[in-house]
Amino acid sequence: MADSSGRNPQSHCFTEKLKSWLCWSWTYICALWFAMVLTMVYVLRSPLKLQETVNAASVFLNTLTPKFYVALTGTSSLISGLILIFEWWYFRKYGTSFIEQVSVSHLRPLLGGVENSSSAGLFSSVNGDTEPRTNVAECKVWRNPLNLFRGAEYSRYTWVMGKEPLTYYDMNLSAQDHQTFFLGDTQQLRPEDSVMQKAWRERNPQARIQAAYQAIEMNRECAAAYVLLAEEEATTITEAERLFKQALKSGMELSHTGKDTNLVVYIKRRLAMCARKLGRIKEAVKMMRDLMKEFPLLGMLNIHENLLEALLELQAYADVQAVLAKYDDISLPKSATICYTSALLKARAVSDKFSPEAASRRGLSTAEMNAVEAIHRAVEFNPHVPKYLLEMKSLILPPEHILKRGDSEAVAYAFFHLQHWKRAEGALNLLHCTWEGTFHEVSVYPKKELPFFILFTAGLCSFCAMLAMLTHQFPELMGVFVKAFFSTLFAPLGFFADKMESFMPSCLWHQLANV
Repeated sequence: MADSSGRNPQSHCFTEKLKSWLCWSWTYICALWFAMVLTMVYVLRSPLKLQETVNAASVFLNTLTPKFYVALTGTSSLISGLILIFEWWYFRKYGTSFIEQVSVSHLRPLLGGVENSSSAGLFSSVNGDTEPRTNVAECKVWRNPLNLFRGAEYSRYTWVMGKEPLTYYDMNLSAQDHQTFFLGDTQQLRPEDSVMQKAWRERNPQARIQAAYQAIEMNRECAAAYVLLAEEEATTITEAERLFKQALKSGMELSHTGKDTNLVVYIKRRLAMCARKLGRIKEAVKMMRDLMKEFPLLGMLNIHENLLEALLELQAYADVQAVLAKYDDISLPKSATICYTSALLKARAVSDKFSPEAASRRGLSTAEMNAVEAIHRAVEFNPHVPKYLLEMKSLILPPEHILKRGDSEAVAYAFFHLQHWKRAEGALNLLHCTWEGTFHEVSVYPKKELPFFILFTAGLCSFCAMLAMLTHQFPELMGVFVKAFFSTLFAPLGFFADKMESFMPSCLWHQLANV
């Protein structure tokens, strides 16, 4: 066993070297093949009648009037302008380029690429199938670890304000998560799973709840149906906890498959959150620790962020520091919770005696310098958070999904952690002094840059419109310019052809035909 395990890294290294060598050699093989094709086309130019074809094309182009070129360039400008308008509208509405999205979604798989998904693999590490850190760098939108309950919490906003607290995009992401995590392979769906698959996709909450009851009628042990009822029908946390316990009882009996294991992990996490919201904080901490111990590869589920918030509520700062020491690692994706909690612990040690005037006279002590550096690090990671913690911006209900380093993550963090900053005397004052002095004019992150295809279509539209206008105003001059341009463009090709003609005998084709 030891010998085989020792050879595995060597064989893996050899395989990687072989792949890299093949990729390197394939580039030159393609270049050599392209050169051979050009050479064969040149050699066979006489039987293929390439010269006659080029002359015929030249005669045809010379017979075209300037009106044709005006119409051609004008039509190109119109089409590229319509594409530009559509791309701009799509980018403003969805935040991405349509052409780029279609290329990544449909063309990359055809070309042999691998499509990166933000939700794929999130729960796959539960069963030890994949390494949870593989797609970390590509994951942009994350599930909010502290997301509220729809029926017991989000619905209160709807009852009072008459408005929906969640966007359709957010709810659609949750539906996709639930289908992926709980239902797994569509080839092995049970009848009740098919009903639940439709239930997650329903836009109407009442339709989702009715579908959950239909699944329970088909199978009284359908854990996913109880989860949906706990999330959406339960109007209190106590009622949600009761339904989650029923779901856990049903799920534990079927946890031999991977999808049911994912479901059990989700239910246990939500039960711990119920205990936290009902004031049984020590019980919630124990449940979270047990869950992290039972499934140690759940780093991407960010259960440690739930644990950090509960430990801060207990004011168990030593335990908080121990959790940070384990998860505040450069190989893991940092979050606002980790960065700002680390800053809070260091600020708490000096904030009660901190005074900006005294610090300016005597300078910062070592502890104060560590606290300021921790705040700098946190603000650099997410500069949106201080305005919410300092109550310069109004808090809203956090979404179910967040964008790392974005405003949504700042809202989610401040919604749950503002009370912990207020509890530490002087911590918000130190945050305000540090942030105002250094990051007051911080730019918004992440900054949306215009996609390449919007810039490309804008340039193409402008260029074609300019050509159409110039061709219409100065047809003879543009004709001379186009001829000079193409003659200059094809001059290297003509030079290469002359060299080939002098190098190869003129009767090569006849000799090959005789052979």
